[in-house]
Amino acid sequence: MIMLNSIISMLLFAPPTAGGQAPNQLVTFLPMVLIFIVFYFFMIRPQQKKQKEREKVLDSLKRGDRVVTIGGVHGTVAGIDTEKKTVLVQVSDNTKITFDRTAVANIDKQESGDKLSTKD
Repeated sequence: MIMLNSIISMLLFAPPTAGGQAPNQLVTFLPMVLIFIVFYFFMIRPQQKKQKEREKVLDSLKRGDRVVTIGGVHGTVAGIDTEKKTVLVQVSDNTKITFDRTAVANIDKQESGDKLSTKD
């Protein structure tokens, strides 16, 4: 039984509590600190990098780019309104739909075109 308690204490990074001694507070919080560090480097930091990358892609959006929205609508960018942060997407010959800029899921193909600062 003592051996089992010692193994469990080692696995939890805490010294065995023999004789009613209180465990060291630093050793008690060490597992939580290690868990936070692991979460930061494997979950939070990559998500922040991915978000910055997405912002760069959305900032490079210009007229003539073929896009797919988060709703699955395929079309060509016909105009961009930077004040309202919207994108005018031409779906067919006579159909244009206004989307929020963040609704663009990805850019299929970037053709040469003018980067717009106002809505056309």
